[in-house]
Amino acid sequence: MKFTVEEFRAWKHKKVTLLGMSGVGKSYLSARLHGENWFHYSGDYRIGTRYLDEHILDMIKQQAMQVPFLKELLRNDWIYIHNNISVDNLGPVLAFIGKLGNPELGGVALEEFIQHQAIYRQAEIDAMLDIPEFIRKAEQIYGYPHFVNDVGGSLCELDEPGVIDPLIECTMIQDIKIANQEQEDVLIQRAQSSPKPLYYRPEFLQEQLAIYFEQNNLEYAAQIDPDEFARWIFPRLFHSRLPRYEEIAKHGYTVTSDEAAQVNDEDDFLQLLELAIARQN
Repeated sequence: MKFTVEEFRAWKHKKVTLLGMSGVGKSYLSARLHGENWFHYSGDYRIGTRYLDEHILDMIKQQAMQVPFLKELLRNDWIYIHNNISVDNLGPVLAFIGKLGNPELGGVALEEFIQHQAIYRQAEIDAMLDIPEFIRKAEQIYGYPHFVNDVGGSLCELDEPGVIDPLIECTMIQDIKIANQEQEDVLIQRAQSSPKPLYYRPEFLQEQLAIYFEQNNLEYAAQIDPDEFARWIFPRLFHSRLPRYEEIAKHGYTVTSDEAAQVNDEDDFLQLLELAIARQN
């Protein structure tokens, strides 16, 4: 959706999608809006609680059944396993995605990794397609006048027709762009210092695996050190996503991560959006 500043101010029920790389400040901005006015839709939370919950529990139970003591407890229904995911704790989702590589080093075998990646991709697609209905629920059921959609960092990777359309039609797309090279370097270094599971487009993963195998004289994925591979591939993934985000951002507005970091409350947030609109117009 596109606006003039005056049209945006007059927009009674504001609906905003925060777009950008993981770490640029989407969740930070959403947290500044906690209160009575804004419904916070976390794409990652919806993925974990609605679309991956059973998959996550099955994965945990499969591991637990390999321990005789836990196997007996589970088979007799003496214990149950619960997925304790929250907006601020997405660990179960990350555990399901996993890191590719040697299982003895905490990695996931290639076939299973690819399967989990496909399941996660579909979950993210479904979570995005749920947004129009959640906009309705936020207003009509929960009584929130405004709606903020905090999407995952892999939205630009989905390559699924029709996924972005509801966001463009129902919300104002607000892209958060990394301010400068220094901040880009910091974000990459942070990701490499503590490698996390990530979603990769299938074509990108196969292309990068071939390069990694050749550079390291490896023959198969079980020889990969999961953390080392995650560190190696992240800068490549990061730069491959930039033009994809820019393409989506054409349908909305852009601010920098520095500007986003200055937001402390709802008034600051609205001023930031007005700045983005005025600057583009």
